[in-house]
Amino acid sequence: MYNWRKLTDKQQTDLLDWRCRMRYPWHSPPHRLSDIPVYHLTAACYEHRAIIGATEERLIGFADSLVACIAGETTEVYAWCVLPNHYHLLVHSENILALLKKLGPFHGRTSHAWNGEDDTRGRQVWCKAAERGMRSERHRWATVNYIHNNPVHHGYVRRWQDWPFSSATEYLNTVGRAEAERIWKEYPVLDYGKGWDD
Repeated sequence: MYNWRKLTDKQQTDLLDWRCRMRYPWHSPPHRLSDIPVYHLTAACYEHRAIIGATEERLIGFADSLVACIAGETTEVYAWCVLPNHYHLLVHSENILALLKKLGPFHGRTSHAWNGEDDTRGRQVWCKAAERGMRSERHRWATVNYIHNNPVHHGYVRRWQDWPFSSATEYLNTVGRAEAERIWKEYPVLDYGKGWDD
């Protein structure tokens, strides 16, 4: 749906008709339960504006708050990364709908605080969070690599561990460099994430 504004009026109408027939929400991704209760969650600032990353203090505070927010609805956090305009989580959750419901008020609180700080009351800060269930162990490990590589992919740093707003350093300390390299080679990112917003 990020391409919405690039569509013609007819394309927008056809897309909305299709989403209605599929019983999907009009302007947000549908939520689907997975057989494997491991999910990749992502949420982006509206129009991918760098609202989270307006200041380093905001990035630090948001990363800490996000990890604390999801703690009650997850049994394990495999990977996470906060960037200036979006974030990624890979979590084990037996109740993904409850976790998504918890993120709604969290996004609301951060929106209210940041709009106050930035003197932009009424500004839309977030698009809704979207989740993707993992289909296999291969999918899960590729997602770990994708999340940790995201700051490199977007050009913020040259190495995973140089981005302080992610679980990359903790991950490398836990599995060790040799194992992380093996996982990177065995479960490559390749085209992961290409076309996800179509």
